Order: sequence, then C-alpha cells, then structure tokens
Amino acid sequence: MNESGTELQKHAMDTWQVVKNRFGLISLSFILIFAAAAVLTYIMPRKYRGHVEMTIERITQDINVFDRNRSDGLAFTQEYIKTQFETITKPTTLYPVIEKLELTKKWELPSRQAALARLRSNLDTQSMLRSDFVTIDYYDQDSQLAATIANEVAKSYMDQRNNIESGKKQKALDVLQQQISEQEALRGQAQVRAQEARRKAGIVGDWIVGGGSSLNPGGEMRSEKDSMVISREQALMIADQEILTLQSEIDQVGKLTPEQLIDQASGLKLENQNIIAITVKLQDLKVSREGLMNEGRGRLHPQVLSVDSQMAEYQKLIQGEAKAHVAGLQNRLDAARKKRESLKVYNDDAKQELQNMSSLYTEYKTAKDEVTYLEDLLVKMRSRFFEEKAGIELVKSPATIYSEAEPEGKPAKPNVPLHLALGGVLGLMFGLGLAFFLEYMDTTVKNLDDVERYLGVPVLAVVPKDVGVLHRSSGFNPDAEAYRILRTNIEFNRKTPDANCLSVVSGGAGEGKSTTMVNLAYVCAQGGYNVLLIDADLRRPSLHTHFDVSHATGLTNYLTTDIRLEDVVLRTPVENLFFLPSGLLPADSAGLLNSQRMVDLITEVKCRFDLVLIDSPPILGVSDASVLANLADMTMIVVQHRKLPRHMLLRVKQGVENVGGKVVGVVLNNVDLRSDAQYQYYTSYYTYYSPTNSPNGGSGGKSRRRKIKAETTATALGGSQSVSRLDGDDVF
Repeated sequence: MNESGTELQKHAMDTWQVVKNRFGLISLSFILIFAAAAVLTYIMPRKYRGHVEMTIERITQDINVFDRNRSDGLAFTQEYIKTQFETITKPTTLYPVIEKLELTKKWELPSRQAALARLRSNLDTQSMLRSDFVTIDYYDQDSQLAATIANEVAKSYMDQRNNIESGKKQKALDVLQQQISEQEALRGQAQVRAQEARRKAGIVGDWIVGGGSSLNPGGEMRSEKDSMVISREQALMIADQEILTLQSEIDQVGKLTPEQLIDQASGLKLENQNIIAITVKLQDLKVSREGLMNEGRGRLHPQVLSVDSQMAEYQKLIQGEAKAHVAGLQNRLDAARKKRESLKVYNDDAKQELQNMSSLYTEYKTAKDEVTYLEDLLVKMRSRFFEEKAGIELVKSPATIYSEAEPEGKPAKPNVPLHLALGGVLGLMFGLGLAFFLEYMDTTVKNLDDVERYLGVPVLAVVPKDVGVLHRSSGFNPDAEAYRILRTNIEFNRKTPDANCLSVVSGGAGEGKSTTMVNLAYVCAQGGYNVLLIDADLRRPSLHTHFDVSHATGLTNYLTTDIRLEDVVLRTPVENLFFLPSGLLPADSAGLLNSQRMVDLITEVKCRFDLVLIDSPPILGVSDASVLANLADMTMIVVQHRKLPRHMLLRVKQGVENVGGKVVGVVLNNVDLRSDAQYQYYTSYYTYYSPTNSPNGGSGGKSRRRKIKAETTATALGGSQSVSRLDGDDVF
C-alpha cells in the first residue's frame, strides 16, 4: 500500500477510534434530539393542505407599433416567470383574498396586516425548474378553508395581472393615439413643403417646364442642357490634351543643343520641306570631309576649307528653320490656351445653372419622399391602434389552472417520517460533532505516543481496565502478564543491580497506583524476588486493605520511636512478599519522611530485600512524593488512561526530576481494550498464554514455569548476589 493509502487508513482508524470512545455521548445526543423531534412533532397542530397547480402564461406586456412579430424580450425569459411567481405572495395579490373571505374577522385579528402575516406564514409557493408550472399550497387546520384560500390566491393573482395588463395596454393606446395626431400634423407640414418645392422647380405633373426632361420615381434628371454640358466637358478635355502636346514638343526642342538640333532636324516636323534635302547634303559633306582627312589633307587645305564653308551654311539654314518651328509652336500653344479659357467660362455658367435646377429637384424629391414615409407610418399606426383596441376586450388569460384545490382528508403537516428522520440525522450529526469537538479539546493522555513524545521516557506496561488484585484471584489470570511485562521492563531499565528501591507516584488520586504496586509486588514475589512493599502514603494509606491487616502500627511508628524493623514488617500470605504498613497518620508527614531515620530505613531494606516498592501520595499538591522520589533509586509514574492532561503529566515528571529523582518509565493504567484497538498488540497474551495453549498444562507446568522465571530473574539481578533475610521469629 502506498503512503497516501496508509495515511488514509490511519485517519480512518483514528476517526473510528473517536466514535468508539465517545459512543455513549453520541448515542445520548442521538436519543435526546430524536426524542425532542418526536415530542415537537406530536405537539404540533395538524394542518390540511389546499393545493393548486397552474402555469403562468408568457404574454407580451407592451404594444409594438412597427413589428408585429417581435415581442418583449423579458416576457419570454425565465426571469419573467420568476418575477411573476414572486408577485403571488405580494400584498397586492393577498389583500383582495383577505377582504373577500373576511379573514381578519374570521381569525379575530386586530388588523389586515396581521391577517397578511398569518396568510403568508401558511402560504407556500413553488416553481418548477425550467418550466412555467407553479404550485400554490396553503395550510390550515380547516381543510375546507385551506382549499378555499388556495383557490382564491390563484384567482386573485390572475385578476391582479389582468388589471395590470389591461391598464398597460390602455395607457399604450392613449400614447399611440397621441403619436398618430402628431404624425398627421407632421404629414401636413411635409405636404406644404413639397408643393412649394414643386413650384420653385417649375414642375407640372412629372415634367420640368422648359427643360424637356421627365421625373421618374427613383431615377435621375436628364435634359438638353445636361447634354451640352457634357459636350463642353469633352471639348475642354481635347483642348487640355492639345496644350499638353504643344508644351511637351516645345520643351523637347528647347532641351537640344545646336549639334543635337542639326542631327535631329529631320524628326522635328519642320514646315520647310527642303530641310530634309539640306540635311542629306550636310551628311554627304561630312563624309567627304572625313575622306579628305583620311587622304592626308590638313584642316587648312583648300578642299577641306571649302567643305567646311558649305557645311556651315547648311547648319545655319537648319538652325534658323528650327527657331521658326519653335516660334510657330508657341503661337499655337497660346491660341489653344485662350480657347480653353473661353470654353471653361462658358461651361461653368452652364453647370451652375444645371446645379441650381438639380438642387430644386432634390428639394422637391426630399419633400415628396417625406410625405410618402409619413403616410406609410400613419397607415401602420392606425392599423395597430384598431387591432390593440379590439384586443383589450379579449385579453389573454395570464395563467391556466390545471388543478384546483379540494379539501383533503389527511393532514399534510407535520410530516412525521420526515421530522423524525431529520431529528435522527441532526442528533447523529450533533453527537458526532460534539464527540470530535471534545476529542479535540481533550488534552489527556490517550496513547503511548503521547507519553513518550511529551515525557521522553518509555512506557513500561499497559494495564487493562478493571484489573483486580492478583493474589486474591485463583487459577489462571491473564492480567498478570501485564505486570510481568512491567517487571521485566523495570529490571532492564535500572542501571545497576543495587538500584532496587522504586517509588511509585501519580499525578492525582484514583489513578490505580496502589493496585499497580500490589500486583507488581505479587508478580515479582512469584518470580523469586524478596519484595518489601512500603505504604508511605501518610495522607490516605490504602495498601493495608489489600492484605486485610491493620495499619495502626507501621512506618510512622518506626520513624518516631526506637523499635526494630522486624516489629513493623509483616509477612503476607504470598511467598517472598513482605509489607510495611503506614502506621498512624502524623501531623507533618513530609517532615517525618524527610528525616535521617527514613534514610537509614531505605538503606537497610535495600540491603535485606531484592526489591523495595514505596507507595507515595500524589505528587501534585503535596511534597511527600518528592521526598520519597529523592530517597529512592528510581521512580515510576502511574498514569490513568484518558484522565490526566498532558501538561499535568509533564509537571509530574518535572516534580520528580526537580528533587533529583530519576523517572524510569510510565505505566499506562486502566486502558479500555474494547474501545482502544491500538493496544491489541500489547494484550495478545490474553489468548496466547491461556492454559489450553500450555504444552505442559496443569499445576505442574505452572510450577516449572515459575521456577524457570525465578532462575531468569535471579540471573538478571546479578548472578552471585545473595538474598539476605531479616531475623526475628515474630514476623518472618
């Protein structure tokens, strides 16, 4: 099993342990609360139920003029149903029921507000999830009255909602009538504006006077003036193109050098037709000059000079013609610009006139469209008005009742099984909660881990609950094994064999200290020890009762008088077990115990006995136990299971250590093995050491086991150490 599974199992076991330990408290809480629920259920008045089932209709609350298919969004949501459902319990719905049935008088109440409070306290309304169904339940000791009130509440809701819906529709109709009147006034104003616009635009029927154009619904105006404007626009575009062409040609010629102008003269489209022939001749002269230069004639040769002279003349002719061509182009450009300006002025005037006509037409068309829109709107509003006016007389039912209330023969309240079940559940929950709360608040010692964690000392033995005095029982007693474990743990926890004096203390009275000492002494004596049991509890001695002897003579006599030890030590019926009673109780027990005589006594009995056990009073509150813890070699603390708080247990240990004592361990006493299952490993001897499991059986086997145990114990005590005995025939 993994770690998480182990932790889960541990928590489950701890929870079950708490339930077992507090089972009585849980049972008592369950019984008390269940009984209280039963009594309350019995004394509660019996009430009958009036039950109505109905659906709330989702009707439109407001009048919609423009879209008959669209309804109010709130009317078709679950929030609307919830709102209507809550109005069932409102005063506007319940007051008419009170007045109609005269409930104030019938119930003998001082005011209708008191009647409303009583009606509400017995009224129960419920709505179905994701459904329009609602139920109205009314409870009363009179079955007929319960049914009548439930039916009247449903009817009052329907009447109240009908009045609200009718009032809303009537108010909406009044508003709609006012809006119709306002729209009619707006339509008249729009008609006047349309007539004025028609007159300004010169429109007769659907034609524009003098324009030769028609008006078609949704179309555009077209006339002769419009066509002329378009033609002028095209002429302007042609003029702009011509201007751009001439300007480009002039710019091109202006960028050419004289040499480039002569070379490209044939491509300039000059007006002189001889330019082409001159250009050809110029090229021929260039070739001839190149040939003369190749033949070796210099630049000053007469033939070369003649060719150069002819070439210069031809170049002058070409340059002059090119300048004349450029001047002609500039004249054409100026003329084209003037033409464009005149076309533009004339065209702008025509366009302005056309725009004025278009504006008048647009004004007229807008006014006409407004009249059309208002007339259509008035038609819709009038139609809706008459439909809603007729619908007021036929208001849709706001709810449909599917089941009316009828007098029932069996009371509906109180619900006895439910109340008892709730009482049982609450009782169980309260008991469990109280048990875990007390467990949380409980700081007493609960287990071995508590002792070892807080004290830092081992647990020597776990003693079961209700263990009796062993030497008075006959036959096999499994409880003795717990004290044998204690004897063994004490033996192996003492440092030296000489440390054989053990004081036994407890935090408070009633923790089983004396019984633990008697049984431990008995088991040790059975194991072969010579044991002296000293009753040093000079406050409330009790060891003498276990041996049925008197404590009139004992420890106090020895400490206060000069008598021999043999005169106060008694031999018990148990072999090897001797007992020193407390004696008469002194006034100052602490001073008596803290004396040299007591020190001498402890020293003497340690030498004469194998084991000395000293019973001390509770260490908290008195100082006697602290004195004895200082005198003894070891101190054992007896703690009753689930009695002493942890911080008090820590004070017990500190009380021992503060006086120089040594705590050898703790005995966890009075453990309830039936409820504390965690101690099952410490109590397995109940079955393991039963007589039937013994291989030898009978008394012979028991004697042999005792002999073996004595030999083992003697070895643990130190081997060769001899056991001394007291002299004196009167006691031993």
